Amino acid sequence: MGEQQLRFDPAGTPRATILIVPPLFEEANRTRRTLVLAMRALAADGFAALLPDLPGQNESLVPLADVDLARWQDALAEVAAGIDGPVIVASVRGGALIDHRAKATAWWRLAPVGGASLLRTLMRARVSADREAGLATSLESLQAEAKAAPLLLAGNRLSPAMTEQLGAAEAQPVSPLCSIGLGADGIAGTPLWLRAEPGEDGSMAQAIAADISEWSRSCGIG
Repeated sequence: MGEQQLRFDPAGTPRATILIVPPLFEEANRTRRTLVLAMRALAADGFAALLPDLPGQNESLVPLADVDLARWQDALAEVAAGIDGPVIVASVRGGALIDHRAKATAWWRLAPVGGASLLRTLMRARVSADREAGLATSLESLQAEAKAAPLLLAGNRLSPAMTEQLGAAEAQPVSPLCSIGLGADGIAGTPLWLRAEPGEDGSMAQAIAADISEWSRSCGIG
């Protein structure tokens, strides 16, 4: 694929490789530091942890406007296919929309969300920003614009194919799956993806790593 990857390895042979699939678009920036902390904790617990750039993300030379969800799904599956040994795909928020084509031993999802909800949030943010700039836009006008040309949403230029696929996307069934939320019955932490700026939550990172490790053992891995 030619994209960059961030990887942390344990001191010995990995119990498994945790393939991290972060949230999509600007939510990825807000959660990256916490996910990197979780990766370090996983490596300390005997796992390899891998966070790949997909086409159009981060340091990729591919323009985001040339990418759609299907391409991300295929690219992630390619990454998973290149990993030796057991693979656990660990997805956060919108990452769960692209993880089902990967061949894995197990899946773990944190606060999965539908694509239509993500798209509405991006469009509402655009409408608010345009209003502050004295421009008159609406969800309806943006939806019409998105069908004809790439649409700029929160700094991301999304192709018509991307917005169409995102609007219809739902997390697909996979097995075995651990799907967990935030709060008393899930991962203790704050919804970092809602913050205006990137942040980190060390306790949340430790909780993520511990839950993935426990799920791994329950699946008979390591």
